[in-house]
Amino acid sequence: MDLLQIVVVLAIAVVLAIPMAKYLTDVYSLELTKQDRVFGGMERFIFKLSGLKTGDMKWQQYTKALLISNLVMFIISYIIIRFQGELPGNPSKIANMEPLLALNTAASFLTNTNLQHYSGESGLTYLSQMAVIIFLMFTTPATGIALCMAFFRGLTSQRSLGNFYVDVIRTIIRVLLPLSILICLVLVSQGVPQTFSPTAVATTLEGDTQNIARGPVAALESIKHLGTNGGGFFGVNSAHPFENPNGFTNVLEILSMFLIPAALPLTFGYMARNKKLGWILFSAMAFMLFIFLSITYINEKNGNPALEQIGLSQTEGSMEGKEVRFGVAQSALFTSITTAATTGSVNNMHDTLTPLGSIAPLAMMMLNCVFGGDGVGTVNILMYSILAVFLAGLMVGRTPEFLGKKIEGREMKLIAIAILIHPLIILVPSAIALATQMGSAAISNPGFHGITQVVYEFTSSAANNGSGFEGLGDNTPFWNVSTGLVMLFGRYFSMIAMIAVSGSLLVKKRVPETIGTFKTDNGTFFVILLASVLIIGALTFFPIIALGPVAEWLTIR
Repeated sequence: MDLLQIVVVLAIAVVLAIPMAKYLTDVYSLELTKQDRVFGGMERFIFKLSGLKTGDMKWQQYTKALLISNLVMFIISYIIIRFQGELPGNPSKIANMEPLLALNTAASFLTNTNLQHYSGESGLTYLSQMAVIIFLMFTTPATGIALCMAFFRGLTSQRSLGNFYVDVIRTIIRVLLPLSILICLVLVSQGVPQTFSPTAVATTLEGDTQNIARGPVAALESIKHLGTNGGGFFGVNSAHPFENPNGFTNVLEILSMFLIPAALPLTFGYMARNKKLGWILFSAMAFMLFIFLSITYINEKNGNPALEQIGLSQTEGSMEGKEVRFGVAQSALFTSITTAATTGSVNNMHDTLTPLGSIAPLAMMMLNCVFGGDGVGTVNILMYSILAVFLAGLMVGRTPEFLGKKIEGREMKLIAIAILIHPLIILVPSAIALATQMGSAAISNPGFHGITQVVYEFTSSAANNGSGFEGLGDNTPFWNVSTGLVMLFGRYFSMIAMIAVSGSLLVKKRVPETIGTFKTDNGTFFVILLASVLIIGALTFFPIIALGPVAEWLTIR
């Protein structure tokens, strides 16, 4: 029954990804489409009101527009949450957020990470939840998808990279807003609150008073998953019955966070006029997801070896930290999808995963290309595709080509920067945290599990995921500043490098295909691509995996 649940949900996700990919291809077309009749008037009104120009941009202009707009959003967001206690929209009388925590929160939601060092229902006012959190949950995935489309256009030889502002507005108006409204209404129908009323006060059976937090939960939940944002209105995230009431909403949230990341590699195939290549990229990511999902499910189903040794029955598997409503199968699937799609939403406590079960979510965030977040994950797998072509070209003594474009030194240097920055901003801060009192003091479970807690926090930050091993006491100046910087570096360094690569490839002329051209839409390329991703990932991260989850598993056998 468990396997049937998993297979059915994944099959539905694949079926939905195909029409979604076709729709996205039309959304980001540089030509007029039927969609313009429906959405064009609204978009023209927005551009007229804002005064933004809609002409084509060079890669430098695209980068500048992206960085400036994000900087403005960061400043406004920080001011609102820093002084939220003195602003309207605060019926529960929540105080101002502490400066460094506000800095971390603004950086977290700006970078599509949504790491939370605060408890949602008691840390933010309704105004902050809507004007900062929900607002950024629309604009930050739109930024990631805009980058992705610029990269697609550079690789597929379209006339330009497009316009950043046009791509962002189209993403919000044509994709995120309609879908989020639909999913919000479905969630409300299932009992998810959507209200501006203050915290409810109830009297328990024992006669005590209980405060029940509520608010515009459904609106946040819908875009949180569609935008691969993560975070949560409540501290326990999608394990809370107000965020995720039943099995149906659990499946809906899984499909929501997987929909756009699954559709984007197929979208690339349509834009490149090479559907086979799109399916090769999709299959490579799906294969890795299957392997890692299997690791998590098998280990959680087998239970905790330490409990088995003392004779405790675990017929349902390791249920520590999991909702009985969902069980091991839906918990393992949610864990795998939320880290594969770098969403960060959780319906179970990742800190209580079995040691080997925790390897899978860690590994997918470390690779950061197993579907990945909206836009960024597909860009990363394409980066590895170019690297695979480059390595294959070196082995046979030919100038590497990808989609008819020669891959030369400039592109490979930029790609190398993007590949190296990810492990650098994970491993260096982890080493500092483990070697110093200000970092290690936050560890709640010393030993090998404590190492995993620290590495998971920085891996989640660097991958812009946002989930955490919540046993870590991370609301301290050290953790707020360090993870804030890692989130910003993980987001923007790779973005700038990839836009530069797309700008470089855009101006290159296509090289005619010959009998010696390396094919990128067959089984050979599939194997080389997988090998490139997994070997680089293994060489980079296996030592720290061995020191954390593997060592912990050996101690409880």
